[in-house]
Amino acid sequence: MVRVLLALWLVLSGLANADVYQWQDANGKAHFSDRAYPDAQVKKLAIKPGYDFFRVKTVYDGDTVVLEDGRKIRLLGINTPEVQHRDKLADAGGEDAKRWLQNKLQNSRVRLELAAEKTDKYGRTLAHLFTDSKEHINLQLVAAGLAEVSIYPPNLLYVAELVKAEEQAEKARLGIWQQAQYQPIAVASLAAEPHPGWVRVIGKVSNVRSTRKSVYLEFSGGFQARIEQQWLALFPDVNEYIDKTVEVRGWLNKNKGQLSMLIRHPSAIKMR
Repeated sequence: MVRVLLALWLVLSGLANADVYQWQDANGKAHFSDRAYPDAQVKKLAIKPGYDFFRVKTVYDGDTVVLEDGRKIRLLGINTPEVQHRDKLADAGGEDAKRWLQNKLQNSRVRLELAAEKTDKYGRTLAHLFTDSKEHINLQLVAAGLAEVSIYPPNLLYVAELVKAEEQAEKARLGIWQQAQYQPIAVASLAAEPHPGWVRVIGKVSNVRSTRKSVYLEFSGGFQARIEQQWLALFPDVNEYIDKTVEVRGWLNKNKGQLSMLIRHPSAIKMR
């Protein structure tokens, strides 16, 4: 929650070039401000706006590159289809996204814009990429229909722009949105084993169930979508989904014989 507050503070206040201070009150609650308070135990946060430019050494796939300094960069807010590697065949559109990114970055330098989380569990730097001609690469991949939006809170920079670009690309049936592999699958048609990649599932929500850690949207047919309680405030009232036909987007999991999908952000739920 602290990281969410900090990310929102930076986005809404435009403090890329200002000092940011953090302190805790008597109840242990974190606060942020652009000035230090003398009666509080304040620490100044180091905010790096990221205006250095770098050359890209390798384009690994449509959403991952390696810089000349050796850092592996995972593009924030998006996901592109997998390319062929080892014994796994490429997903539809995977090579198209990689080729587009190679051509775009061939003679360009890029700067990194970081969000609340600096790295992922694989040690990759998480960033939005901008060329020296001010092109937002993450956004352009989505606008061209080469990537889908994939938001992982607390990394919420450029969400509105990404979602709008995806809606337009999907409506125009660009790139992946015309591929059979990315058309919605009815809950009743889900196979017993999880689909291996990103998938769209559509069905009717019959119930909403809450636990201490998660809220579950239960669909007719045994499938369920899970929202973690810590991010529930980002969503509208989940009870509004009951008895509605809903599409959810993400990766399928199987637990105790039941298929489910983790929904991290409301952009992954579409009312139909």
